Amino acid sequence: MDLKLEVIVLPVSDTDRAKDFYDKLGFRLDLDTGPSEEFRCVHFTPPGSGCSIMFGEGMTAAAPGSMQGLYLIVNDIEAARTELADRGIGVSDVFHDAGGVLFHGHENGDVTHRLPGQERLAGRHPEGNTYSSYLSFADPDGNGWVLQEITERFPGR
Repeated sequence: MDLKLEVIVLPVSDTDRAKDFYDKLGFRLDLDTGPSEEFRCVHFTPPGSGCSIMFGEGMTAAAPGSMQGLYLIVNDIEAARTELADRGIGVSDVFHDAGGVLFHGHENGDVTHRLPGQERLAGRHPEGNTYSSYLSFADPDGNGWVLQEITERFPGR
């Protein structure tokens, strides 16, 4: 049986502000519809992704900004950082983990997806190891995103 993750619902406080942000980020707008003031669905897809995001009025009871550690994969972390910064997105500097841990979370207030003893070091992984270089950013509500550089997939991926 194939199971494909298709949509992630993001909790936002202002649908139009979020729509402007994800448009500026370069995501493709797929849908913006609502039959009433109580329900509106805005659907975006990141370039090259099979999974989309959805937000709007009446979509979720989760607190705005409560989604953390949403991963986007890129093959060149420095080029991605430059492009996002050029689009006006407030991105972190590129970082890697001192211990080579393969996943990191967004830090926006509380630390998420970070193990005790993990230390972020500035810059791309010194050996350029795949899965080992990151940057992070947040949408206007604080939903936290991580970009991870993957230059070669591990077997079975």
